[in-house]
Amino acid sequence: MALLSLLPSDALRPQTLALAILAIIALTLLRATLFALLSPQRSVPGPLLARFSRLWYLAQILRADFHTTNIALHARHGRIVRVAPNWFSIDDPAAIRTIYGHGTRFVKAPWYVASGDPDAHTDDIFSGRDPELHRLNRRKVASLYSMSMLLKMEEAVDATVRVMHARLREMARHAEPVNLQRWMQCYALDTIGLITLNKRFGMLDAGEDALGLIALTRSLFAYAAPVGVYPGVHAPLLRFLKRFRSHGRFVITAFSEAQIRKRREEIGKGKERVQGGDDFLAKILALHDADPTTFTWDDVINTINANVAAGSDTTSISLAAVLGGLAGNPDALAKLRAELDAAARTGAIADPITFAQAQTLPYLQAVVQEGLRVHPAVGLPLWRVVPRGGAELCGRFFKEGDVVGVNPWVAHANKAVFGPDAHLFRPERWLLCEKEQRQKMDRYSLEFGHGSRTCIGKNISLMEMLKLVPQIVRRFDVELVQRPGGEGVRLCNQWFVYQEDMMVRVSERGK
Repeated sequence: MALLSLLPSDALRPQTLALAILAIIALTLLRATLFALLSPQRSVPGPLLARFSRLWYLAQILRADFHTTNIALHARHGRIVRVAPNWFSIDDPAAIRTIYGHGTRFVKAPWYVASGDPDAHTDDIFSGRDPELHRLNRRKVASLYSMSMLLKMEEAVDATVRVMHARLREMARHAEPVNLQRWMQCYALDTIGLITLNKRFGMLDAGEDALGLIALTRSLFAYAAPVGVYPGVHAPLLRFLKRFRSHGRFVITAFSEAQIRKRREEIGKGKERVQGGDDFLAKILALHDADPTTFTWDDVINTINANVAAGSDTTSISLAAVLGGLAGNPDALAKLRAELDAAARTGAIADPITFAQAQTLPYLQAVVQEGLRVHPAVGLPLWRVVPRGGAELCGRFFKEGDVVGVNPWVAHANKAVFGPDAHLFRPERWLLCEKEQRQKMDRYSLEFGHGSRTCIGKNISLMEMLKLVPQIVRRFDVELVQRPGGEGVRLCNQWFVYQEDMMVRVSERGK
């Protein structure tokens, strides 16, 4: 009150306050206008509002269709498009190594902090921006995602494939349309449950998200994608939500902690070292108990959270893309079946197929690669900050602090790289090409990221896909159910691009 008494008597009048607010707005607009007019990148094309504010990009994220908007912008404006002041979307294969290659000085943009916990003692692998800290964190768990460890997990994937097969037979008997991406996520979550916790979540048994995990994981990205546009609001907003436990991150963490407590109780050794077991939980608890200073409790929680929260969305979206692509391309389906049938007749593949066997089948590999290309799971640019001294991209100089990124959807639609029919599902493009062209396509494939930030769970996801796709193709027919009005599948881009209503009808092959 003493401070208020120092103000002029008319300072708190409504008219005065209104003028003050208008002055602040005017100054903000003037600053944005001057910045746009004086920026060295003022000639870079893009939407008009994007010159002055991040609000345009925020609105596109909230519309959940930025992947298509981003492609259209590059088709209209070329290799560089402005999406916000000092934020530039890039479409150039030559820029990949510069921005994302091993040893790059481009670090993750502040956009990623909205995926992390500002109060955590250490960054997680995904949201952490410090390259050295990321390298150390990744090294802690790299052995858990190695190929040798992967082969030990294969039995768990086989078990889930068999349950999925049983559910597909039931779908065939009932002949009712089912949501393909939803069922693929049930499969992926149950597989992750076995791999991580040595138990399925029961998704395939119930055919529904009884634990609410699907909704929870989607809520994480539905929050992070828009909030990351204004990362400064993340910490206070998350702390506010923490008071009410109303953010998916806290629910996922509580779920992970409950699983750990249960495992401790089952072993009956309290805080003693946990021995045995090939699932992730047993191994990371052993790492923690052996050296809790190096492998901290935060590392335990972050590893479990990452597997549960991010391990199913990408795989289910990719599986739906592959199976949907085959359903819409009878020639590709026939070729894949011919390859699988021939391999089965000679005893070259088991039932279910092993991961090693799947990697010997070139057309199967091409089909999965094409599904990942046509519909990459990630639908926003992988934002990075231009380092000290600036950098040249696409023949233009970008100053230190500018934010640049390549959207996998934009990259995979590049006709100069993937051909004039880049919009089509055509697996042959990976087989009927020269070695140099194949290398060019591989370098511009961003479905799992690139460089040191490549998705650490890539091999797990590929194993889940390469084991289930042959099982379905050999045993079942999957027919896309046309939506009313003949519209295509509705997509929702919340960082991951979900197929919202990809309805299919399943029948046993040849019946």
